[in-house]
Amino acid sequence: MAPDADPRTETPSSPDEAGEVMRAAGAQGRRLRIRGGGTKSSWGTPTDPPDVVLSSERLDRVVEHNEGDLTAVLQGGVPLARAQEALADSDQMVALDPPLGNGDGATIGGVVATGDTGPLRHRYGAPRDLILGITVALTDGTVARAGGKVIKNVAGYDLAKLFTGSFGTLGLIVEVVMRLHPRPPRTVTVLGCSDDPDALGAAASAVAHSPFGPECLDVSWREETGEVMARFGGTAPDAGAAEVMVLLQQAGLEARLAGDDDDRWDRQRARQRSTDGAVVRVSGLASELPRVVRSAREVGASLVGRAGLGLSWMALGQAEAGELVSAIEEVRRRLHPFPCVVLDAPVEVREKVEVWGDDRAVPPLMRRVKTRFDPPGVCNPGIFVGGI
Repeated sequence: MAPDADPRTETPSSPDEAGEVMRAAGAQGRRLRIRGGGTKSSWGTPTDPPDVVLSSERLDRVVEHNEGDLTAVLQGGVPLARAQEALADSDQMVALDPPLGNGDGATIGGVVATGDTGPLRHRYGAPRDLILGITVALTDGTVARAGGKVIKNVAGYDLAKLFTGSFGTLGLIVEVVMRLHPRPPRTVTVLGCSDDPDALGAAASAVAHSPFGPECLDVSWREETGEVMARFGGTAPDAGAAEVMVLLQQAGLEARLAGDDDDRWDRQRARQRSTDGAVVRVSGLASELPRVVRSAREVGASLVGRAGLGLSWMALGQAEAGELVSAIEEVRRRLHPFPCVVLDAPVEVREKVEVWGDDRAVPPLMRRVKTRFDPPGVCNPGIFVGGI
């Protein structure tokens, strides 16, 4: 079926309505693209326009906030920033802080579907670690529930973990039950500066393996210099910060405290995204941080990393499409065999590179799961690993 010139947009306002939209698309074999806040709509392999866009904009309620239990029930279309505002009155938060993008910003469903994260991942984990329960709509019209606040699971699958990072290829995330955490009343950040990638790596490792437990442990590299950033929160964050400052100095870094640090971390998160260049997410070993930093230096990229987790976002500046393609291939050559996924990039660049890297050997289990949840193959077809 040829794609419509102007895809029809459906905006269900309830789980059952969402299930019916999914069922109709499946029955008609129409390609369906799920859209939350649209902040990551360009991620994945470029594909033809869909026949139907399913928007979660009306599935945007904070359904419950159980303050005493530190849980919240959030519909998938709730902008994460709005959910955080609603929870802040109780000094609580969803411990997710990815870049939120423009407009109303990233939705909770979009953040979960793409597995997007920010600096808080160091202490609190990825979205899959924070979900207690999930409700999804599938292409046969089923509204399936699993995890907390429900009677039973579905077919033995852990739906929350399956749908986290699935890029909307299995169905629509209608609602999630999230574990909450206290919002720290005060934060302080320790900064350690060096132009030596090995010194940065040694310092980050020392902090990651110390008993002092920062909330966030990041590395930043740009313009031939780098920083290790360790953020502490709570009623008395200064003691841990002082101990880590000593560790950074012992590793040969110039260390200092930054008390008013919100803007600094906002900028750090924002550098995970690009509007005019390309961003490559590198998944490696924390011990290989110096190698990743050196690779960024050699290709003229800036870098943001979760220093204790081995995750880095390498930003390649504005350039001609051919130059960006060459730079991406050079990054992959230097960092082989680490997975290097292209996130933000102009469409002409994404059409010329393997966005997901070498995805020819997609595990058969992934294809079986796709077939189980989306037999007609209509959900976000072609954007994920191996054309799933």
